[in-house]
Amino acid sequence: MYAIIETAGHQHKVTSGDVLHIDREIVGDEKTITFDRVLFVGGEGKPKIGLPTVPGATVTADVIRAMKGPKIDIFKYKRRKGYHKKQGHRQPQLEVKITAINA
Repeated sequence: MYAIIETAGHQHKVTSGDVLHIDREIVGDEKTITFDRVLFVGGEGKPKIGLPTVPGATVTADVIRAMKGPKIDIFKYKRRKGYHKKQGHRQPQLEVKITAINA
């Protein structure tokens, strides 16, 4: 069984046991996360397509660790003006393991 979930504006195809990196900070001491924006559930029997989400479907995941994504360098420059600015950014992410798909 697999599902397509939406989190932080991104869609992910997940099955039980998958490990994902999602753009989200940990809130308090969360150990499990429940995704309720399930767009599609398939694999066993007739597929369920959401309009826009599948009613009553959830995906649960365990938090493995909090981490930072890759560094992105921002460089602003205006020619002949002597202006340049360099800045970096690392997006906070969570590594989660999908435990169950409830449809």
